[in-house]
Amino acid sequence: MKYLVLIYGTTDDTWTGSDDDIAAVRALTELKRDLTGTGELVSSEGLSYPSSGRVVQVRDGVRVVTDGPFGEAKEQIAGYFMVDASDERAQEIAGQVSRIVGDRVELRGTLLAAP
Repeated sequence: MKYLVLIYGTTDDTWTGSDDDIAAVRALTELKRDLTGTGELVSSEGLSYPSSGRVVQVRDGVRVVTDGPFGEAKEQIAGYFMVDASDERAQEIAGQVSRIVGDRVELRGTLLAAP
């Protein structure tokens, strides 16, 4: 089954360029390499700052695009890992990511598409 590991950060500290940040990026890159080697990695990326994002929705048939940042939420999605693994293995991977980033992550299974 495919699982999404969502990595959260705050708008204040998502990336500061500190030694800890650089070490985390290196560790995440190594994890990405390991998961590629085992065939479990589907995709993984860090995301740009919320201020560069946009909300897109259709209202009355018209596409409306709103520039970020969004709302008052301080916590934002900073990146993700999409893995194809058993539930137990996905939890292990999520634990590795959490340990690397020093914060909680969210693990969500994908819905199976109809044939």
